[in-house]
Amino acid sequence: MVQPLIDISYDIAGIFAERKNRFLGVVNVGSSNIYAHIHDPGRLKELLYPGNEVLLKKASSPRRKTKWELIAAKRHGSWILVNSKYHRYIAERILAMHFPGYSIRAEVKIGDSRIDFLATGNERIAIEVKGCTLERQGIALFPDAPTKRGARHVEELLKFTTHGRAMLLILVFVANSMCFLPNEETDPHFSSLFWKALRNGVEVKIPVLKYDGSTVYYLRDINVCENRL
Repeated sequence: MVQPLIDISYDIAGIFAERKNRFLGVVNVGSSNIYAHIHDPGRLKELLYPGNEVLLKKASSPRRKTKWELIAAKRHGSWILVNSKYHRYIAERILAMHFPGYSIRAEVKIGDSRIDFLATGNERIAIEVKGCTLERQGIALFPDAPTKRGARHVEELLKFTTHGRAMLLILVFVANSMCFLPNEETDPHFSSLFWKALRNGVEVKIPVLKYDGSTVYYLRDINVCENRL
């Protein structure tokens, strides 16, 4: 069942011109060039390329050096959310649906590590969240750039399986995705750890989401692909 999760508005639409660095892009809006903050360290090559349509939002803090932030980019006629600061709020709503009656806390320190969420009820569940914007032939792929941080998070989930349940929550923002695979070509180390985690009790939940320019919707869950690429 399609379920609205959160509203994310935008202020202006523009045409992406250039990515200056990981966190800064140039967007053409009318006759002006606007600098926009990119809140996603991935490569996003299929989304942030010269000539593609994007959505921007005015920065909430007047003290921000970059007055605009990138919200979404067009892909095959649909908007793809590319602002990872919203991942936490989307994940909170999905987890509340998935674990009714549980207390869900964000940014919890366990030992020497900090995890995205800890769900506490009949048992404790450590949860790490990843956002996926890359899709090929119906297969959602993560990551789209090497991620030492992501690999470290999977290792922490593996450790937690000795104390309770552990889950990797992969938010897929490409609506036509049919199944998921770790992107072995881009990051073989993360891919290896992902398969190890599955073999050793780490659960994986993969909701597919859609952003229509105003609201993020939960569409369905998908599984890890039965046949690897």
